[in-house]
Amino acid sequence: MRCVALVVAAGQGIRMGGEIPKQYRPLGGRPVLRWSLDLFTCHPAIDAVRVVIAEGHRPLYEEAAAGLALLSPVTGGATRQASVRAGLESLAGDPPDLVLIHDAARPFLSSALVDRVRAALDHHPAVLPAVPVVDSLRRTRGERVLEDVERADLVRIQTPQGFVFGAILDAHRSAPPLGFGDDGAVAAWAGLPVVHVPGEEDNVKLTLPEDFATAERRLIAAAPRRTGQGIDVHRLVPGRRLVLGGVEIPFELGLEGHSDADVVLHALTDAILGAIGADDIGTWFPNHDPRWKDAPSAVFLRHALELLAERGGVLEHADVTILAERPKIAPHRAAMRASLARLLELPEAAIGLKAGTCEGLGAIGRGEGIAATALVTCRFRNPG
Repeated sequence: MRCVALVVAAGQGIRMGGEIPKQYRPLGGRPVLRWSLDLFTCHPAIDAVRVVIAEGHRPLYEEAAAGLALLSPVTGGATRQASVRAGLESLAGDPPDLVLIHDAARPFLSSALVDRVRAALDHHPAVLPAVPVVDSLRRTRGERVLEDVERADLVRIQTPQGFVFGAILDAHRSAPPLGFGDDGAVAAWAGLPVVHVPGEEDNVKLTLPEDFATAERRLIAAAPRRTGQGIDVHRLVPGRRLVLGGVEIPFELGLEGHSDADVVLHALTDAILGAIGADDIGTWFPNHDPRWKDAPSAVFLRHALELLAERGGVLEHADVTILAERPKIAPHRAAMRASLARLLELPEAAIGLKAGTCEGLGAIGRGEGIAATALVTCRFRNPG
């Protein structure tokens, strides 16, 4: 049977505050609305997706839904009930068999939850995901606690809620504008038998500013992380500037190379490329290409960071070690750390910068060159 997901995103998010409605605010690198759209458009049980938006929100919607194959959005009404009805009516010309109605403010729904709701619709006309109430309940008046409330038969209702399309459309058409809390309430008012399936504690609704802070912490904690390592070494020669970490250091010798030969930025570039499984710096910026003659190595680092972002990654920490017999690095460490913080867009506290010598051993120990190693930690956006 054909099933359409109807995502309700017509609210103004008054309780959330901020400059834009909550469904378009960024969360983990994408708009809140995008989380549920990405899931529904990839789910094999969903044949099409339509979003109900508020009047004047079309530019925000277009940005949030960019690149997705969706049915054209429809404009909702002054209440959630009116918005859902507008969405249902927009589907009536080519009616699906089933519809899942979901609030855009619940970005963390799972494929398994969609599966449960959809499967139950094979046997019931109205299906709601629900989670048990585990806290003790009290009825209050003002500050005063009046009495206990039995919680044994109470559940908290979530979305997506599933319905036989014709049944829920008829229910909405006949329901008075009473401000029903959800579509399950409309279905029950119309006399439809309503059942529930297990919901999920993670399927939270974002309502207040602190909900966003909690959601961001959850994403950060759950996001996969990868490390990357980079190593670079260059010979010291006369007639060249010495650049380390994007900072020019006064010295009679400089590092030999096709670019500015900044071993610190080269090592960091390779470390970031390694974290995303990309080829090394020489593949992207070959030393026989005249475009990179004497080029600042910040160009290479910036490209690696762009590739990281394209793959949903965020740099969290960088640790650099410089091996040099001369010049002394310590007098320049503060300037280099500040430069790296700017180039990597990290706080200085997230950058380790150490220097050592080779105790006279080998080419580095003889003062013939400088080497750098870098280790980076990158967090990747949770696919949800």
